[in-house]
Amino acid sequence: MIADKNRIKFLWVVLLVFCIQPFKTLNAQQQKEVYDQTQFWISINSTLRLSDKFGLMGDFHIRRNDFIKEPDFYFLRLGGVYWLDNQFSFAGGVATLWNATETNDGLSFSLEKRIYQQVLWRNSIRKVVFMQRIRTEQRWQQVLNNDGSVNRVRFSNRVRFLLSWNIKVFENEKLPKLVVSDEVLFHFGSEITYNTFDQNRLFVGINHRLSKTWTLDFGYMLVYQQRYSGYQYDKNHTLRLFFYYSPDFRKNKNKDLPHYPIGGSE
Repeated sequence: MIADKNRIKFLWVVLLVFCIQPFKTLNAQQQKEVYDQTQFWISINSTLRLSDKFGLMGDFHIRRNDFIKEPDFYFLRLGGVYWLDNQFSFAGGVATLWNATETNDGLSFSLEKRIYQQVLWRNSIRKVVFMQRIRTEQRWQQVLNNDGSVNRVRFSNRVRFLLSWNIKVFENEKLPKLVVSDEVLFHFGSEITYNTFDQNRLFVGINHRLSKTWTLDFGYMLVYQQRYSGYQYDKNHTLRLFFYYSPDFRKNKNKDLPHYPIGGSE
């Protein structure tokens, strides 16, 4: 009887070892891998104020890898804006991204189409302008074969949370302001298995007003992105230059409803 019990225990131990071993092997094969690269990101972001309540927005972005050597993506976004008051605004629209993908024939571009919605809250406290934005996106992404042909279209939902601080460092209004922002992105879908966390974008730079309708942000952005494999990450050291064009076409410009950029960031 004792021998039978010992034999059963031995079998359980052997079974447990065989069950654990594949997970050990999988874990050994999937150690975290981080790929560093440099990028340059430039864009024009426009917000057109048509009335106290309604307006239009549109962005165009170019991001390149190996600083400016290779293309990464081209991005176009269009939409409408509704201002609830001088602090809250809502926006929504469509967007298209052309993403450079390595194939057997070199670089091919996969197409991504989006629908997006966002709410933005902006407030100022003394010398700091604080902005918080929540954006949701529905994304249809082409997945390419090795020969560059389209294999399938992958659908996912993405949620983005942005916090930004525009800090007045100098009393002289003609001098730049300090900008610090961070955006974290999560996505969900049937093919999002290992990387619910998509990426984090930390930016430090300056904001400078060029004219009544033009401003720019310039600085360093660290983009830390998790790939679909789950154990591979991209750490992108990015030099970012964003231009903002924000004309106000209202006949009676109301100082209590300030005009400010709504878009920005792919």
